[in-house]
Amino acid sequence: MKRCTKCILPETFPGIKFNDEGVCNFCTSFKGVEHMEVKKQEYRQRFESLLHEYKGKGTYDALMCYSGGKDSTYTLAILKEEYGLDVLALTIDNGFLPGQTTENINNVVGNLAIDHLLLKPRFDILKKIFRECSENSIYPPKTLERASTICTSCMGIVKFSALRLSLEKNIPFIAFGWSPGQAPITSSIMKNNPQMIKMMQRGVFDPLHKIVGDEIRPYFLEASHFTSSYSFPYNISPLAFLEYDETVIFDRIGQLGWEPPKDTDANSTNCLLNSFANKVHKKQFGFHPYAFEMAKLVREGYVEREVALEKITSIEDKTIVELVEKKLEEQ
Repeated sequence: MKRCTKCILPETFPGIKFNDEGVCNFCTSFKGVEHMEVKKQEYRQRFESLLHEYKGKGTYDALMCYSGGKDSTYTLAILKEEYGLDVLALTIDNGFLPGQTTENINNVVGNLAIDHLLLKPRFDILKKIFRECSENSIYPPKTLERASTICTSCMGIVKFSALRLSLEKNIPFIAFGWSPGQAPITSSIMKNNPQMIKMMQRGVFDPLHKIVGDEIRPYFLEASHFTSSYSFPYNISPLAFLEYDETVIFDRIGQLGWEPPKDTDANSTNCLLNSFANKVHKKQFGFHPYAFEMAKLVREGYVEREVALEKITSIEDKTIVELVEKKLEEQ
């Protein structure tokens, strides 16, 4: 398979083109690391200015979407220890959290002295959704360039559950642990607009509603949330403009009692379902769902090309995939 000679994007990735040197259009349009450093400084200053404006004004300063993975753990630590924020951590248990991830979450929130909410949606609902996602593409192709159908559904539940909670508890920021490869710096600080949220929610809610009906409603906003009595929060993805070095990350979160799970795939540190989702996505679309993220990390100098290539070409653990398949098939 032909791949970009600078990053790792394959010829099967939507919209890709190569020049005579085999470099893809995503790389040729990249403005360079120096430009990125200027933008990072700009967004870091904006972030700190917003914290000065909103800190101490809500029930909590920030709601952290806490998966228990390395990046969300690191983000949580930074918000609490470096910025002194009063954070509420929210974990959505999709039924596929490794035992080590559960232990990591308990260790971290305990050591950071952070309030923590665990939301465990009914597994019969999630199972119907994940089954359908494994068989059909329920979202537009553009939506699935950066995540699998399964992950897009799961993250939709996470994001809108978090937004609903932030509105009801008057929390001014929702924080995500997206890596710089997942979060474009231009969207790393975003004020949620009610009209925009209505449109975005419809794009996730409608496909899921077709699968499980009104049972999906508790995880999304109701009409009442769009009244003037609610103030919509900012979404923040701090790792897009702060330091991002995996060696530093693992060292820091290790001090909080976090250990890498031994039963997840090369692209996840918190979810057993990921291996199955990746396998399905490659079969449906011909490219790895983490290809865009890893290519961006290579392009921006965070990860060596060989390391990124190894991550997206590694074969999923057959035992874990079969475990997921069996759990989804159970009646």
